[in-house]
Amino acid sequence: MTLPLNFPSVASELNVLSVLSLLNFASGYRVPLHKATGRGAFDNIRAFVFGAWISSSTGAGDYFSAKGMEAMTEATVADLMRVTDVIHVERPHEKIHGVTVGELGGPIWEVVQLITKTLKETGEALIKGGYPDLGSFVLEALKEGEKAKKAGQDEAEVALERLVRAIPAFQDMAFVYGQPVYCFKKAMLTLHSVALRFGNSESAIPVPRTSHLPIFADNVIPSLLVHLGVIDLTHADADLALPRLFPEAQNPERLQSLLSAAEPVDPAAAKKEKEVLREGPLLTVEQAFVLRAAAIDACELIVQTAKDLDTSDAAEDLSWLKEITPPEVDAWIWAVAKDRRDYRKLERFALRNTAYF
Repeated sequence: MTLPLNFPSVASELNVLSVLSLLNFASGYRVPLHKATGRGAFDNIRAFVFGAWISSSTGAGDYFSAKGMEAMTEATVADLMRVTDVIHVERPHEKIHGVTVGELGGPIWEVVQLITKTLKETGEALIKGGYPDLGSFVLEALKEGEKAKKAGQDEAEVALERLVRAIPAFQDMAFVYGQPVYCFKKAMLTLHSVALRFGNSESAIPVPRTSHLPIFADNVIPSLLVHLGVIDLTHADADLALPRLFPEAQNPERLQSLLSAAEPVDPAAAKKEKEVLREGPLLTVEQAFVLRAAAIDACELIVQTAKDLDTSDAAEDLSWLKEITPPEVDAWIWAVAKDRRDYRKLERFALRNTAYF
């Protein structure tokens, strides 16, 4: 999880790493972002974070201090994302026939607004709490977790609670049929990113144990698990229209093809091939949280099944299966969804106007 930037201090790196996790969303805009920039959601967010940090280091103002985040504007975000030319939509003039006018709008403008709102809200929360930046707050939460660990508590759980209670963009939950559904993707991802980056370093950053955390549920893993037949929606809640979301996933021939080994791909030909992504179903909040919760549960079952497997008669050494963790399952599914060509083309559900994933 090392970032390709030259940081003046560990504290500065922790701050940028925390901001990158904070802004790890916009998955519902994957297709329009690809059309507008040629990159997916996370690649656009990462480019924005890197660009903002580099601009800050060259004297343009510290965008990722608490005050800098609180003062963020849509114009600055659009400029740093390099999308100023794709945040307008045209509509007919109300009074003059045949004349069109441009106004701010469209999916990329929504992404710009979400990023701006998230940064401003986070900056306001940090200023209210007396923290100079997000990294300082995360460091304090990690230290509280480390202290709790010495008292026999789960340090990740303690730190997670601090993050979720203080930062609105980390409060990743919704009510479905009156019952709370908690996912906390970005807050847990923040802790796991710290563990990956500083776990083998000699820095003073307290490193939480995160191997027991559940997956960091977004739209990629639930969608892929549906396509691969792990999550079966055929008998899911009809009142939420879940069985109708991915009709092609019920095709047995298609499923067999997806479960087969990937066909070899010529890298040179793959680069020349123009990628055409299909927009997946646009979900309601309730639908999205049900699928995300199902994916969390499914991955827990995958890990437990792997641990319970009898591998004594296997032709190859499969003992490693008993050591896999939910974060590792998360990383593998996410990677194969991006790297395997037929998986990459699969539709993913989208939830718009959310800063949670």
